Amino acid sequence: MNYVLKATNLSKDYKKFKALNNLTMSIPKGSIYGLVGKNGAGKTTLIRLICGLQSPTTGDLELYETNWNDSSISEKRKKLGGIVETPSIYLDMTAEDNLKQQYYILGMSSFEGIKELLILVGLDQSGTKKAKNFSLGMRQRLGIAVALCGNPEFLVLDEPINGLDPQGIIEIRELILKLTRERNITVLISSHVLDELARIATNYGFLDKGQIIKEMSAEELENSCRKCIHLKVTDTKILGNV
Repeated sequence: MNYVLKATNLSKDYKKFKALNNLTMSIPKGSIYGLVGKNGAGKTTLIRLICGLQSPTTGDLELYETNWNDSSISEKRKKLGGIVETPSIYLDMTAEDNLKQQYYILGMSSFEGIKELLILVGLDQSGTKKAKNFSLGMRQRLGIAVALCGNPEFLVLDEPINGLDPQGIIEIRELILKLTRERNITVLISSHVLDELARIATNYGFLDKGQIIKEMSAEELENSCRKCIHLKVTDTKILGNV
């Protein structure tokens, strides 16, 4: 199996606090990997390490088979787009101008593909409306569009449905599914809401106190959560008369 990311015995310390503690995980290529954990479990810290915003204290982190401290890791990170904590958007700009600004930052030579991105995230009709007047769901979709500039193969989303109303949650869910089906993008999505992840994820990692305590496929999770009745009897002799 091909993996876009592997972490082995990964730790991150902040003075005396250990945010990640010998964490080991692997994300298969083409998967929607649900990172499940309660608030404070270490989800955002892990995502910051993956995106290169911080460095591990100890352990190995490989992105496309390249270690985080290898000289060529910057090239591998060009395959990655992400939203960490909140979308990185300019509130006084339109959706189109936000994408143009990201193109400038990435050093892209033309604005080719911006229209298609706006259509993809459902913001092609936003016109001259500034992002500060967008709903929370629209801002999240714009943030995803910004993350998709440069055509990444791996998308990292930190709590993308947090605070959204039911309609906004559905829109983000459908967009993520569309990205994997139409663009074959691998997605890491963190959340503390297992019920919502269960609608889209193909693989799971359960994070607690800085450690991945369990990794499993969607099929394995479904089997382990299957409704059943356990009976405990004290005498089976009567069954011989049935």
